[in-house]
Amino acid sequence: MLKLENLTLHYGHSQILYDISMEAESGAVTCLMGTNGVGKTSLLKAISGTHARSGGDMVLNGETVAKSTPAHILAQMGVGYVPQGRDVFPLMTVKENLETGFACLERSEHRIPDEIYELFPVLKEMQNRRGGDLSGGQQQQLAIARALITKPKLLLLDEPTEGIQPNIIKQIGEVIKYLRERGDMAIVLVEQFFDFGYELGDHFVVLTRGEVVHNALRAETERDALLAKVSV
Repeated sequence: MLKLENLTLHYGHSQILYDISMEAESGAVTCLMGTNGVGKTSLLKAISGTHARSGGDMVLNGETVAKSTPAHILAQMGVGYVPQGRDVFPLMTVKENLETGFACLERSEHRIPDEIYELFPVLKEMQNRRGGDLSGGQQQQLAIARALITKPKLLLLDEPTEGIQPNIIKQIGEVIKYLRERGDMAIVLVEQFFDFGYELGDHFVVLTRGEVVHNALRAETERDALLAKVSV
């Protein structure tokens, strides 16, 4: 679903990512790991079009993506992005937040599928509450649900467990497993919570100082060696 070859990224005169090559397949979770500040979030921004990549090739579902392609076009092409910090609209209701995902869909598809409320029952209970009134865990569920509204082929999740209570972490994990088993999207998961990422990952990519230092399937990845690579 996603193939990157020699992707580079600059912020101003500073180079952040160096020749990143990786793939993410449908029906699998690609777990992107590394310590703070190594470029994981920057890579998701480059893939989602939030920040234009400086060089390298990106192929999405067989289609080459120009490096200047903006985020809204990539969203229409099937990239769903759940950023770190969630970015829900605090003054809009839960239902209105979900409906912002309609911008990527044909008018005939402008409805909230029952599946969304089945995956996240709390959102149905709170659909008329303002996004800013939700707890952190509820906002994270809302952010993931909003991305799913767009019917993504590639789902990018940036640290979905950050600051979330354990029961919500477990629920988010079950949702990710369900989406993987559905088989119609590739999932790229950035995660600092090692056990959560290791449990879900089918493929592991580790960054250090903006470079890939590990890129292998689960069967080729030894747990303790992986943990050593992502520890400070």
